[in-house]
Amino acid sequence: MGFAIRWVFAFALLAATYNPTQWNFVRWSMANADTNLPVTVLFGLILLVGYIIYLRATLRSIGIFGMVLILAVVATILWVLFDQGVISLDNPTINTWIVIVALSIVLAVGLSWSIVRRRLTGQADIDDVDE
Repeated sequence: MGFAIRWVFAFALLAATYNPTQWNFVRWSMANADTNLPVTVLFGLILLVGYIIYLRATLRSIGIFGMVLILAVVATILWVLFDQGVISLDNPTINTWIVIVALSIVLAVGLSWSIVRRRLTGQADIDDVDE
């Protein structure tokens, strides 16, 4: 359940930033930056804080190599689904959602990896000593 919650928040962060609908920060800020600059900056900073939390935790737990490896696994799963005819990559809207899901999986794995590693190996990270 913990991983699912982390994935939902990562997905929401990425989808709030950009998605193929009209309901995303990028399109909203381009349309309203002239009239609502302080609100645009506030929302941008809130999103930036979310990205810093996720990216810092992901980089500390699995690093760049781990991020690339998880992304490669997700891309290979998508390749298998495409090869088996389960998904089609003809629709750019669907492709955007697939990318958002793939990146959110990488961020969720990165945020969850220290917990998974501790449960599998019994070893605590240096940050977990206070528990």
